[in-house]
Amino acid sequence: MLLNAAWIFVTQWGLLWLSVVVIVALLLVLGVLVARLHDRPAVGAAEALLVDGTFGLYLGWVCVATCANVAAALVGYGVETSQGVGEVVAVAVIVVVVGVAAALARRVGPRLGITAAITWGLAWIAAGRLGDEPSSQVVGLAAGVAAVAVVGVYVAARGRVAQSSAVSG
Repeated sequence: MLLNAAWIFVTQWGLLWLSVVVIVALLLVLGVLVARLHDRPAVGAAEALLVDGTFGLYLGWVCVATCANVAAALVGYGVETSQGVGEVVAVAVIVVVVGVAAALARRVGPRLGITAAITWGLAWIAAGRLGDEPSSQVVGLAAGVAAVAVVGVYVAARGRVAQSSAVSG
């Protein structure tokens, strides 16, 4: 919570690169938290929903927020947003989000909260770049494909868990 408050503070002051550092720290802390929750499974559906679900959604949101924060910092420091370098950087950051989703699925298993938040965030980026300013078909399509890829990562991870349960059971 302190990192989230610090992030709000530094962004309000326009300290864009410091905000990237703070949100990456928040991402790492939430990743460790969710990994620890994975290592100590919830006792019952209520705990899973309230604890795992809440922090899973938060972690998924922070994954996408980190992407947006990095992009905002780059724009703030003069990277062109319309064509060329700006689009390449945006697509690269989106690919990193998919990589983070895959790494999380490997480490903590398929988590609906994480997947839902990342997918929603990427779909929001896709809709924004395809229908709003700054417009970019490349970034919009990349974000849409990435959203589908994150769902695919979740489905594949669920299949591995089911297969592993069938083999061990």
